[in-house]
Amino acid sequence: MRRADRLFQIIQVLRRSTRPITAAAIAEELEVSKRTVYRDIADLIGQRVPIQGEAGFGYVLDAGYDMPPLMLNADEVEAIVLGAQWVADRSDKALSTAARDVIAKIAAVVPEHLHPFIEVPSVGVKPADAQGERLDTTPIRMAIRNGQKLRLRYRTETGEESERTVWPVVLGYSESTSLLVAWCELREDFRHFRTDRVVGMETLAERHGWSHARLRRRWEVWREERRGR
Repeated sequence: MRRADRLFQIIQVLRRSTRPITAAAIAEELEVSKRTVYRDIADLIGQRVPIQGEAGFGYVLDAGYDMPPLMLNADEVEAIVLGAQWVADRSDKALSTAARDVIAKIAAVVPEHLHPFIEVPSVGVKPADAQGERLDTTPIRMAIRNGQKLRLRYRTETGEESERTVWPVVLGYSESTSLLVAWCELREDFRHFRTDRVVGMETLAERHGWSHARLRRRWEVWREERRGR
């Protein structure tokens, strides 16, 4: 790895964490010696990159520091293309279009030598299985963003239908379907709803009054408690 690339990668490692990262951890990720990391960090600090910390304790990058956008390498470009391919093939129409737009925007701004990694990437995803009409999950994503409740008409695996008012938390995706995690007012607990079993959905004007971050943290605690049983 060229030294310039290594300095950039050190900044990237520090950017993705809010906690101090030791030179040993950085050295292990970049496959270099700790001495090299210490020298590189000293050089970055000398170039006025706002890194704080010390040997043995760890290093953090000032939260206000930013770099020119889209300074991507080949691996990062292919990671974006891979993710966008998956989303484009498995999400609702709005998100699929957004994924294709992301690829087009990146292709318009990255240097010429990175174009082949977009046009003919070495990675790819398995095509989604052909399915019937899917539920448009755009209203679910909007309700999550806006803190709105949803009224669902839901059919269980046995064909039983029920009506639920839920507080949507997160929309997850698998190879075959998408899954809505939500607080269910009927059950007074978190529940998972397969979107291919939702036979009717209405976005309510009523809001549940929780911030998305707080509701998600509550679900994460619930999930961890269930795992521990």
